[in-house]
Amino acid sequence: MTLEAQAREALRQGALQAAAAAAGALAKGSPDDPAGFFLLGIVAAEAGQIARAVPLLEAAVARGPHAEHLAQLARLLILLRRDGEAAEAATQAMALSSKGAPTDARTFDTIGCVLARLGDHGGSLAPFTAAVAAEPWNLDYRYNLASACGFTGMVEDARGHYEAILAADPGNARTHYALSILSRQTAQSNHVPRLEAALAAAPEPHDALRIRYALAKEHEDVGNAAEAFRHLSAANDAHKRAIGYNFAQDAEIFDAIEAVFGGAGLPAGTGHSGPAPIFIVGMPRTGTTLVDRILSSHREVEAAGELQAMPLAVKQLAGTPSRRVIDAQTAKASAGLDAQAVGSAYLARAANHVAGVKPRFTDKLPANFLYVGHIARALPDARIVCLRRNPMDTIWSNYKNLFASGSAYYAYSYDLMDIAQYYARFDRLMAMWEGLLPGRVLQLSYEALVSDQEGETRRLLAHCGLDWDNACLSFHKNSAAVATPSAAQVRRPINADAVDRWRAHEAALQPIQAWLQAQGMAV
Repeated sequence: MTLEAQAREALRQGALQAAAAAAGALAKGSPDDPAGFFLLGIVAAEAGQIARAVPLLEAAVARGPHAEHLAQLARLLILLRRDGEAAEAATQAMALSSKGAPTDARTFDTIGCVLARLGDHGGSLAPFTAAVAAEPWNLDYRYNLASACGFTGMVEDARGHYEAILAADPGNARTHYALSILSRQTAQSNHVPRLEAALAAAPEPHDALRIRYALAKEHEDVGNAAEAFRHLSAANDAHKRAIGYNFAQDAEIFDAIEAVFGGAGLPAGTGHSGPAPIFIVGMPRTGTTLVDRILSSHREVEAAGELQAMPLAVKQLAGTPSRRVIDAQTAKASAGLDAQAVGSAYLARAANHVAGVKPRFTDKLPANFLYVGHIARALPDARIVCLRRNPMDTIWSNYKNLFASGSAYYAYSYDLMDIAQYYARFDRLMAMWEGLLPGRVLQLSYEALVSDQEGETRRLLAHCGLDWDNACLSFHKNSAAVATPSAAQVRRPINADAVDRWRAHEAALQPIQAWLQAQGMAV
């Protein structure tokens, strides 16, 4: 067995010391062969030493490009938030594959995953398809392809792949959930019996979480409000206990932001000029995706997705040691940041997600409402739109949607009172921004938008400095990918189906309604 084969076999078995020994011997004995450096890099990555692994993979690529090496380098660069370099490496890997270079299924899948992380879901279709063609029995590869199909509007293709997965693995929880949100279910066509069977057999809490969310979605679709609430309550109660969330964690962040900006106001500073970015902010599930589709249907605007560019720019320049992108320490440390530096850092990161074929782009990260102060200073010509939706519909919609379950951004969303408290602080923060920056943020009502589509769209475009474009009224024909829970809704013409949806659960939500009213909020 060759040294390369020995190293690969040791990696497969998880024997990192043996893999490192074989790879090291190969690199020393054949210094011009990229394989030794590549395998040493993979060993380091498997040991969690990503920063050490990247130079080793770069050394391998420098000795002769291989699709596998470039794909793994791209994967690690994504983990280090070096998105531009990751995109370049993934593109090179795919180009080699297209020219007939030997490429295995795992490499194709890795390329697809990198492109998906970069928001290029259309671009991810080709490598994911190639991965499934090479290993049709690999359910992880097929799931990734199904997701890409769903994001790009190929709903029936996605459904076929999801059903193929469930035929092979009936308990696959993430597939059950993905299939439930792919389209609206009906009394005549739904998966409730199959989901009940899967829940009864669910081996792990995280599987039960996803299956219960799927059951809640389908029960709500078919009008079984009590069953929907029962499953959500069980799922969310268990998950909140598992993650140990306390609202005080988020309250500290709001307190810090208000302390930085609410006392002396916005610090002076000249930012990076130019109107290119349009920030769409607000609580999740309030119409941000809808507005993004409207704006990106305009001839001058492209959708860049939910960028982490502003949070990462602030985190990087604040220099705080915590692993979280946003926390109270980082908010406090950001007080004296140079506006020009923040603007430049943001635009450099955003450029990795923008095709650049249109003069303007949208950044649809809802949590950017926490960064309005930084956006206003760093990008004085950028436009900001904040979606507002009835508080009760907002709270219910946050409670019933399964966000990224490991993300600190959404840790508040597993308890109705936590969501209500979070909403109240969001509302208070937006009032502070309005006081500091009167007129700078367009407060756009979701309910007003669905009742007067053209009038509110004209107001939206005027705020963003855009001329009228009739295509904005036909946003549902926009072919761009959608990677949010709103994907099915925004492919239909505008409608009021989601208005007052909370009233189906009015009795259960009454304590939340009373609490909001006690805070002086109209519900």
